[in-house]
Amino acid sequence: MRIRAMSALPTIAALGFVLNVAQADDIPNASIELSGGSMAAGIGVSWGSGTLTYEGKAYPISVTGLSIGEVGATKVEASGDVYNLERLEDFDGNYVAAAVGAAAIAGGSAVAMKNQNGVTVKLVTITQGLKLVVAVSGVNMKIKK
Repeated sequence: MRIRAMSALPTIAALGFVLNVAQADDIPNASIELSGGSMAAGIGVSWGSGTLTYEGKAYPISVTGLSIGEVGATKVEASGDVYNLERLEDFDGNYVAAAVGAAAIAGGSAVAMKNQNGVTVKLVTITQGLKLVVAVSGVNMKIKK
């Protein structure tokens, strides 16, 4: 029991990092889930699929520019919260890292990103051993029409 509690501490610390990036973002307006598959070592993922849940409705989204910094993964999953989403159309855009770097957690990583409309997305990988990496140009996310 004690070992399990000790291994959860880095995860809790990383979640604290992500949750504290934007202080004005206390209550999430939406949630997000992403999944993708990796290619060769160091190439990363063009995610391509995800779901934004906003005001009780699920919207399919496209995601590019988010990659994986580890080798050998075939399926990657991430989930998180969306803040400052006042209108659905404000979700679309180019997201850049809202803090320097990302927090490594036991079994994954956490990252916070913000777009030109002030919408913040905070993600945590679900798949163990994988690190999310934001492309230099940012991450482009759009609601599929």
